[in-house]
Amino acid sequence: MPKFLLILLLALSITGFSQSKEELAAKEFFWGAKDTYKNSSNIPEKWTKESAVIIYKNVNYDFHSFGKSVTYTNSIRKRIKLLDKAAVEEFSEFKFTKRFRSSKGLFSWKQKGNTFVGVKVVKPDGTETEIDVEEEAVEVDGETKLAISNLEVGDIIDYYYYRVEPFKSIYAFGFDPVETSLGEDYPIMDLKLYFETENDFFINFNSYNGAPDLKQITSEKRNVRRYELTESNIAKSEYTRWFYPLVESPSYKFQVYFARSGKFEDRALAFLPEDEDIIKTHVTKEEVLDLYDNRFKPDGDIGDVKDFFRKKTFDNDAHKVTAAFYYMRHYYLTRFVEGFFIKEAKITSYPFMVYGSNIVFIQNEKQFIRHFTEFLKRQKIDYEIVVGQKRYDGPLEDLLIERNVNVMVKVNTPTPLYASYFGPHTTINEFPPLLENTEVYLLSASRNRIDQVATGKLPTSTYQQNETKKEMTISFNDDFSEISLTSINSFKGHEKSDQQYDRLLYSDYVNEDYKKYETESWIELVRRKKDKIKYAKELKALNEKLRTKQKKRFEETAKSEYACDDIDDYTYSIDANGRFSLDSYFTFTERFKAKNALIKKAGPNYIIEIGKLIGGQIDLTEKERDRSANIYMEYPRSFNYQITLNIPEGYTVAGLDKLNKSVDNETGAFISTAKLEGNQLIINTSKQYKNYYEPNSNWDQMILFLDEANQFTNEKILLKKG
Repeated sequence: MPKFLLILLLALSITGFSQSKEELAAKEFFWGAKDTYKNSSNIPEKWTKESAVIIYKNVNYDFHSFGKSVTYTNSIRKRIKLLDKAAVEEFSEFKFTKRFRSSKGLFSWKQKGNTFVGVKVVKPDGTETEIDVEEEAVEVDGETKLAISNLEVGDIIDYYYYRVEPFKSIYAFGFDPVETSLGEDYPIMDLKLYFETENDFFINFNSYNGAPDLKQITSEKRNVRRYELTESNIAKSEYTRWFYPLVESPSYKFQVYFARSGKFEDRALAFLPEDEDIIKTHVTKEEVLDLYDNRFKPDGDIGDVKDFFRKKTFDNDAHKVTAAFYYMRHYYLTRFVEGFFIKEAKITSYPFMVYGSNIVFIQNEKQFIRHFTEFLKRQKIDYEIVVGQKRYDGPLEDLLIERNVNVMVKVNTPTPLYASYFGPHTTINEFPPLLENTEVYLLSASRNRIDQVATGKLPTSTYQQNETKKEMTISFNDDFSEISLTSINSFKGHEKSDQQYDRLLYSDYVNEDYKKYETESWIELVRRKKDKIKYAKELKALNEKLRTKQKKRFEETAKSEYACDDIDDYTYSIDANGRFSLDSYFTFTERFKAKNALIKKAGPNYIIEIGKLIGGQIDLTEKERDRSANIYMEYPRSFNYQITLNIPEGYTVAGLDKLNKSVDNETGAFISTAKLEGNQLIINTSKQYKNYYEPNSNWDQMILFLDEANQFTNEKILLKKG
């Protein structure tokens, strides 16, 4: 036989395109001789109206170590029948990162990972076409994209991602936790979740809300442990607003921890099982105490705080603790903020040198706990450490993963105070709203170590305390071609934080803190006169640049919020920053003029779209109205608007009756009133979400006030001539 023909036959007998050993191993893992789903194509009659059906979903986690080397392999396969054009469009393109460097364990440029992808299309007549991923994929900005052509309704797309990530670790290391519900956008006929671990790998895993348990399966190797979770006939998940899947849907959570020896097991910041071959399914309050007793031991140099308190007197411990919290917020955080902006702007590469060599910058909540409790211990003020998890992670008894833990300090003054790890605007008694109204563990010390644990419940806030308030005044020019609008915007409670981060430049609050606490600014700490002059000029230019960008952004926000195509003469000012009390308002005022906004001419009269001034409201779809899930919200809240319309001389107002609305029930409210006072129309609206949670049986009551608020946005008044 001719040599070239022999080579050709060999090539054809292997495959239509070349693949590496690793790629062939990944392919064999999913599509090899043991693939029992390679001919599966039928779906149940009950799901023929769906967009797509997942015939088989297989998720795999493999953890292997050899010496210092660890290899983590994560892979997934899905075999999906496409039943409409939307599904065809969704699966016509794949994106993935082919080559990557591991971010786990010890950093090394040598630890390169790979992602292997296989895709094949099965036509209704059974014809299979495997896509040549290597040939057809295109890399764009570090991301690999693969387009699937000629995909049609009725096809089956069978694909896998096989990601291999090697790294080195000599200490304890926690892999990213996984918390997910069984269901997804499409129903699943069969699901298999598979684990393989060996010595030095610890697993925390539990199933919730009726999901099946993880079961151990036989392994031919003594040091290798294998587990699987299987389930069939999984309905698709309805991802609707105000719903926490981990609280109600069949779900599972897990985290794998690598710890090479007993001493590293002890150091691991995790609720580890007693042994590698035990799956940990829950955490007791005693285990919480055992993990944190030494980690939360009071510690830190608070000499600077002592200096601040010298020659100061306080009415009581509550006032003293509050003052200490805000001073620490400045001394350990906001006084360094300038340095971060200076570094980012490249004014100097080493901005933090001006602070000296012994600076303390509190970087996480656990460090904050140690530092703040050191102050409390020195002042002989009683406290407890709060340990809890957010409501969307489920109740306290479901605590399993340490990374889900939130901690703060409860100060046992006559009215307890709560101090949590601060951002630039965090106030005393402010903590994540998703922790409110939850059961928590309370850790306390009898002498010099934390050795007691009890349970407690965190306080709740009300819709009155979490408020957005706006006072708007609108006037028209003589020919009604332009409106002038002034809006005083105030926010308190949990409604305040996002606004502060969005609206305050660092200089708006850092300079205030310097003045309040009589500390030196960054530029004052620069010692060389020549540098001081140079940096001051550059810092001024930076602040002007940031202010200009901020104003442009606010103008675009105003256009969107008030439905204006264009605005002129925009001005903006901070009236109160609300940084020293949770119940104080953050307030800003903005003024602008807008042409052809909210006004439509009707003969000699004018139609004013007054309802749009309360902003966009929830417009429920028919699908959303038919709700079976319970309702979960972050916190109770209210939105209170006052709109004052200056009525032009020679005009009267018609249509006030449509502006008086009232829906008020146990779930919430929308109430609006309109009245005339002299030459002004004054409209007051209040929208209220009264609770954190509503059972599904209350959904119809929520619909009533949501619909009323949405309808208000469509209401108009008529300015009648004469």
